[in-house]
Amino acid sequence: MPDKKRRDITLPLITVLADALAIEVSFLIAYWIRFYSPFTKLVPVTQGIPPLNAYIVGSLIAIPVWIWLMRQEGLYQQHRIIHFSDDFFAIVRIVVIGMLIIAGAAFFYRGFSYSRVVFVLIGITSIVMLSLERFFLFHFEQWWYRHNHDNKHVLILGSGENANRLSSFFSAHPELGYNTVATIDAQNISLESQSLPELIKSQGIDTVIFSFLENDHKRTEAIVRQCEGLDVTMMFVPDILDVMTTNVKIRHIDGIPLLTIKTPALSPWNRIIKRTFDIIFASIILILFSPLFLFLMILVKIDSRGPIFYLQERIGMDGEIFHVIKFRSMKVDAEKQSGPVWAKKDDPRTTRVGKFLRRFSLDELPQLINVLKGDMSIVGPRPERPYFVEQFKKEIPKYLDRHRVKTGMTGWAQVNGLRGNAPIAQRTQYDLFYIENWSLAFDIKIILKTIYAVLFGKDAY
Repeated sequence: MPDKKRRDITLPLITVLADALAIEVSFLIAYWIRFYSPFTKLVPVTQGIPPLNAYIVGSLIAIPVWIWLMRQEGLYQQHRIIHFSDDFFAIVRIVVIGMLIIAGAAFFYRGFSYSRVVFVLIGITSIVMLSLERFFLFHFEQWWYRHNHDNKHVLILGSGENANRLSSFFSAHPELGYNTVATIDAQNISLESQSLPELIKSQGIDTVIFSFLENDHKRTEAIVRQCEGLDVTMMFVPDILDVMTTNVKIRHIDGIPLLTIKTPALSPWNRIIKRTFDIIFASIILILFSPLFLFLMILVKIDSRGPIFYLQERIGMDGEIFHVIKFRSMKVDAEKQSGPVWAKKDDPRTTRVGKFLRRFSLDELPQLINVLKGDMSIVGPRPERPYFVEQFKKEIPKYLDRHRVKTGMTGWAQVNGLRGNAPIAQRTQYDLFYIENWSLAFDIKIILKTIYAVLFGKDAY
């Protein structure tokens, strides 16, 4: 029988110690840069070199403060299904808050005057060192779980596609640390029998995931009561409609309660922020990569007859039609016989250069022009052709809600592997999650993940 009293403190303890070491090293590096490195030629030291021990004392105060902030941010939890960029943005927030706290404490401490330049350097070096440390720990954690250390034993109770998809996902990704012990269909669970609690105890199960259909919700409550007294984690996979209505809010007007189930996707201020970022980012990329643009234009022209660019109708924000701009990657009149169809792997319609362009998503680069024109955003739901939109809006609940924001060159669905012929219902869930949880940091995170996906992904064709 699996030992359910496995120790789950190894990774959190390693992480705390590594964070403390990284913070200490950050203080020492900042001290060296300010007082002993060539940086002193740029900003001369005018008040003499302070003793190192004063900054070591400061680091010993900062370490528990920052570790507490990281704990509040949830950075010491196990089995966090994350990308490294999640930790990076959390680290930036924590360092900024931590520096404000330390600067405030230093202001009231009159025994020693700390250099303001060192404070800035400490902030920069802390972000760098903590990010590097977390990057290596991120890969170490994946290795740790892949070799069956501290893995969670999972029981999936449910029926339908979600239950099977979860089981397959855990099997395909051992680095997440979840081992599926069993998957039991809802109809096979007897609410009178004690077989389920016995199974949980005998198999050392510590995580139970419910993935029932709508008419099985009462069964969920009954099973939870049946398992009272068992020290297990219970999680619930909501229905697709539950996922897509997470922003329900209640407000009162003259004492009358109003249930708000939908608001504008982005406030006017957020629209300004997003549009400003799009213009700046697209302009920089177009300028920096203009030689590459010219080179690709020549390649497309030499490789096959036809225009360099391909214009195609797509549906954008508020259902407006616009023409997306791409480097032509297919033969002229590729859809003359077939009509509108999605691209597929080893598509015979693709040109030689087109295969290369599609592999690294280079055919999408001219869409930066669409971004500058205001047709698209850098990040958002991918735009679809009118022919397919007409089909999907009848089949997929809330599919048209994707058009509440500008469509994007890349999106949350794409960086999570939902490209090519991935199920459109699943893509829609990710798109709606992005719309409801937008932030500029979220956009930057998606851009970073896009770069990684373009270089190492295998889903582009």
